[in-house]
Amino acid sequence: MAEGERIDSSPLISLITINYNQAVVTCDMLESTRQLTYPNFEIIVVDNGSLENPAERIRQGNFPNVTVIVSPDNLGFSGGNNLGLQHAKGDFYFFLNNDTIVTPNLLETLLEPFRRDSTIGVTCPKIRYFDQPNVIQYAGYHPLNSYTGRTWAIGLMEPDKGQHDQSGPTYFAHGAAMMVSQLVLKRAGSLDDSYFLYYEELDWSARIRRAGFQIYYQAEALIYHRESMSVGKMNPMKVYYHTRNRLWFMRRNVTGFPLLIFCLYYFGLAIPKALIQYLIRWQPAYLKAIKDAIIWNLKHTNKQARSASPPIAVTA
Repeated sequence: MAEGERIDSSPLISLITINYNQAVVTCDMLESTRQLTYPNFEIIVVDNGSLENPAERIRQGNFPNVTVIVSPDNLGFSGGNNLGLQHAKGDFYFFLNNDTIVTPNLLETLLEPFRRDSTIGVTCPKIRYFDQPNVIQYAGYHPLNSYTGRTWAIGLMEPDKGQHDQSGPTYFAHGAAMMVSQLVLKRAGSLDDSYFLYYEELDWSARIRRAGFQIYYQAEALIYHRESMSVGKMNPMKVYYHTRNRLWFMRRNVTGFPLLIFCLYYFGLAIPKALIQYLIRWQPAYLKAIKDAIIWNLKHTNKQARSASPPIAVTA
């Protein structure tokens, strides 16, 4: 869709999701899409190098409008979604975690803000926990603390009593569910493959806002999320990517005095605290994860970061 072009009454939406050794979970999400009331969407399932190809199970489920793309390798969250984009035909792209359950009017409700305001580039729904269906996981994001590299979701772990039912601009999208316009991809590029896992949607959100777009929290839209189904609550891989990508994100998006303070805080307090914790518990795999995360950052420069994700070509 070209800049300034009027949005059609029912533009094609490409729903992109990633499967990694969770065919049953993915099929649960696909089953929930049967109740979607929006009339014009396709679904692209990217299999990220699973041990078992999920295509046959998905075919047996007889889900309409589903295309399965099988990657021989695990491309991570960013790479998997970018692979899905290469096969997407939509005017809008809805990136959705496979461990979610959708609600009937989700797509049209997320699309509605784009019709009102051409500066909106991304919309996100309210997210509640699947196992605690009245508890909020996401109702927008607070601003980033440039000195600690921390932000947190508005409404996190709060019972939903309508206190976050006001829609509006927010600082960051949530990677579990975000609808993105074609124009965003043309101006700001896609998800950056260098992150692989974690912080990628925060980095993308920062680039999207720098390109002049708003990130919009659409309170009337709702999904349910089974958090951490792919990676688990805590393991060495999670520690590695959280440690590595927090530093990588800050190097890419913060400069000058705030970045200096962050580095002092990160290496003077946050990293030593984690090392002491893993030493006391004697978790050598976690200690190695932190070491490897720091070494990775030492080997990658800011110049590489700036050029890592150029705008991509999309279907007009």
